[in-house]
Amino acid sequence: MLRLDLGRCTFCAACVQACEPGAITQTSDHRMAVRKAGDLVVGEPGKEELRLAAALDEKLRKLFGRSLRLRQVSAGGCNACESDINVLGTIGWDLGRFGIQLVASPRHADGLLITGPVTRNMELALRKTYEATPDPKLVIAVGACAISGEPFSGTGQTVGGADKLFPVDLYIPGCPPHPLTILDGLLRLLGRL
Repeated sequence: MLRLDLGRCTFCAACVQACEPGAITQTSDHRMAVRKAGDLVVGEPGKEELRLAAALDEKLRKLFGRSLRLRQVSAGGCNACESDINVLGTIGWDLGRFGIQLVASPRHADGLLITGPVTRNMELALRKTYEATPDPKLVIAVGACAISGEPFSGTGQTVGGADKLFPVDLYIPGCPPHPLTILDGLLRLLGRL
């Protein structure tokens, strides 16, 4: 049985070409965000499809549901994920209309939006940013690098994903994830979908 870990996948389609025709197919479905890293593995018995992200519990939804302020931290990536996050702030997407804003200081944030494979050079800065964010806080891993360190895992220069350092509340896979995938994940987390 084929298993595919979307948290490690860079969506290069090499597996589609390497497998028998129809064994793996790519779709245009943008809905991929999940709450648990294990839910990114598809193809196991009983887990043929993704378990899409569930909303925060009622207490946190009341706290973050109307407005969410996130500090985006690039932890050593190539800037592809950052570019797609930046697109969400443009007039075409207008993330602010959903009450979600990116802020400049972790002290003003409700959580962290982490991109990149968490390089050893960024580990201390990321830890300090996490500590400076007031509790309760959310951690969102955006892209294969922030989820698993791919394609840089095992190099010794990376930690191997944000959840090696902190509990992650939302995983948004892709390399890079489409802006619609990011927005869908954030809205699911807030219970708006």
